[in-house]
Amino acid sequence: MEHYVYKPVRFYVTVFALTWGFWILAILFRDTPLLFLFMLLGVVMPAATAVVTVLRSGNDMLISDLKRKLAGFYRIDPVFIIIPVLTFIVVVICSIATSVLFGGSMEQFSFTDGFSFSIGGTSALLTILIASVIEELGWRGYGEDAVGYYHTWFRESLIFGCVWACWHIPLFWVPGTYHYGLREMGALYMINFLVSAIPVDFLQTWVYVKNKRSMLATIIFHLFLNVMQEKIAMTPETKCIETVFVFVAAAIVVVTNKKLFFEKDHIGRLLEAQEEDERRK
Repeated sequence: MEHYVYKPVRFYVTVFALTWGFWILAILFRDTPLLFLFMLLGVVMPAATAVVTVLRSGNDMLISDLKRKLAGFYRIDPVFIIIPVLTFIVVVICSIATSVLFGGSMEQFSFTDGFSFSIGGTSALLTILIASVIEELGWRGYGEDAVGYYHTWFRESLIFGCVWACWHIPLFWVPGTYHYGLREMGALYMINFLVSAIPVDFLQTWVYVKNKRSMLATIIFHLFLNVMQEKIAMTPETKCIETVFVFVAAAIVVVTNKKLFFEKDHIGRLLEAQEEDERRK
């Protein structure tokens, strides 16, 4: 099959221009029924850009790779979903326990009754479901690979984590979003969210690569993270503590998976490396 060269700059410039454009419209039409529509269109742009980029490439190997990601349920190794899930549960427990040591409430170990946000009257649960599925189609469908094609998975995680954090910035001004609530609480909580995206992406990369670049695996893990952040009754202050523990967890994951994060065999030949791995199986 014909070799394919990823184009990350074109992809991310397109995604940011389209997403931020729709989210700016959401801010401008904040008091109208169009708010949720523009918000949703912004969320969809990474996925739409990824699918269009892949299909327009005309490259059979790239198209086949996307199909495998969408339909490759066989790729999932349950162990490497359960372990990351348990890892994040430990992070949450340690974060709340630390908060309690410094006077925080024990009630943080409970579940919340509802969700903390609603966009244009649309439930947070539906928003979380849509975001978890559609975002992963864009990021894992093309975005992460476009960076990983040129770098080790360690450097890719660092670069993409920063890019992913910045992608969310307009949401701090879109009424009804989780991020809008953080802005109302103060700059510290906004910064904490952006910084926490970096170690979280190391965990996502771990799940993604361990499951042979399975999109379904990252959707499951992304959905789990989002629901945990909403349904566990952590205070905003405890979520700042949580960021420290996520960094610790990410560091442990990297140290214990050095081969995964620092191997260079896939660089410049990501699709070929995947094909070789498939043939060995």
